[in-house]
Amino acid sequence: MRFSVRDTVAIVAGALVPFATAAALLPLRASVTHTNLALLLVVVVVAVSALGNRLAGALAAVSAAVWFDFFHTEPYQSFHIQDRADAETAVLLLVVGLIVSQLAARGRTLKRVAVMDASHLERLHGTTRVARASTSSDDVVQQVRQELTEALELRACRFEYGVLTGRPPRLEADGSVTVPGWIWDLERQGWPDGEIELRAVVHGRYQGRFMLTPAAGAVSPPLESRLVAVDLAAQAAAALDDDVVSADRRP
Repeated sequence: MRFSVRDTVAIVAGALVPFATAAALLPLRASVTHTNLALLLVVVVVAVSALGNRLAGALAAVSAAVWFDFFHTEPYQSFHIQDRADAETAVLLLVVGLIVSQLAARGRTLKRVAVMDASHLERLHGTTRVARASTSSDDVVQQVRQELTEALELRACRFEYGVLTGRPPRLEADGSVTVPGWIWDLERQGWPDGEIELRAVVHGRYQGRFMLTPAAGAVSPPLESRLVAVDLAAQAAAALDDDVVSADRRP
């Protein structure tokens, strides 16, 4: 499984920031109650969770509980807890940290999904508007190329009219990727090397294909983005098919 740069940073922060915070709170150990110190560490857990994913949040919760024990419970600089109240506080810090970290990560996920859905809807509507306003299918193809590049975060995207040469990896209608001779796990392995074929097909008629070039080391886009890419390719195919039908009807 590949992580984005943001998630990687959050995971590192989940391990290190609670340690740094617990150490920075040492001067307050004698004047602030252990409960309040634990609450400050919960704030750190929430911040890490909002930045990253569930793994980062869970790691931050565990790290916060461990370093609270090490720095702020007697005997100090030891992972042994002598006082029962301190032990309960450490356990509650861990439990509460895990709960709020998952809630924060879920909130971030829901927000991301909502923004992504709105963006994808605008891509489809924008392409539809171009198809209605333009008399050339080439305009629709160029619009789809641009939308595919943004939706899939590609380095490049080109269109081949009516050709089927070679056996490149293919983005299928269900959002999966197939590679000849391989069972490809896109979520775990990321994009395959080289260009990836996305066929433009409508009513069973092949019109051409988009050749997708992901950025080097790019994380594969979520399934929703890949399905929108398939729909965009179908819109381009429909525009090209309309041109063929119109040409056939001319006297």
